[in-house]
Amino acid sequence: MLKKKTKFFLKKYESRVDYAKSHSSFRYKTKKRIERKMIMQAQMVPFIISEDARGQADFYMQALGGEIDVLTTFKDMPGIPEAHQDKVMHMSLTLAGGNKLILTDAFQETAKSSSMGLAITFTHEENARAAYRHLSDGGTEKYPFALQPWGAYYGEVVDRYGMTWQMVHQG
Repeated sequence: MLKKKTKFFLKKYESRVDYAKSHSSFRYKTKKRIERKMIMQAQMVPFIISEDARGQADFYMQALGGEIDVLTTFKDMPGIPEAHQDKVMHMSLTLAGGNKLILTDAFQETAKSSSMGLAITFTHEENARAAYRHLSDGGTEKYPFALQPWGAYYGEVVDRYGMTWQMVHQG
């Protein structure tokens, strides 16, 4: 008896799916969904407003390896006071094998947020351990870097600039 009900339900369901696929609004919605996916291709890059963008960038480049791609200061902007002309307007970095990070100097003290952090997945455990060690220098170790029950190595630190970092290596 159960098999007959299951077969009936599946047959009924299949016919609804077939109807929906042939119905013009279904095709229109599917086409719009595909177009939306194509339009929305983008890359997200973390943007940090810092009290010391140059110092923070140097620290990250030492800890993770990397280089400055672009550095623009406020000196060429009209109306900027003399005291702020050497501040960083835009600094783009490439860190840890191709990850992008953008920094800018704040004109006033910035609030630290614990609701935002950066996560990096490393190919090699020793690189993850080194990054954990370097980023925790002058900061706070929140979660020791170690093998976790789910099979990955994981650690979390808050660096000296207040940024939370998660280091992961899939073991």
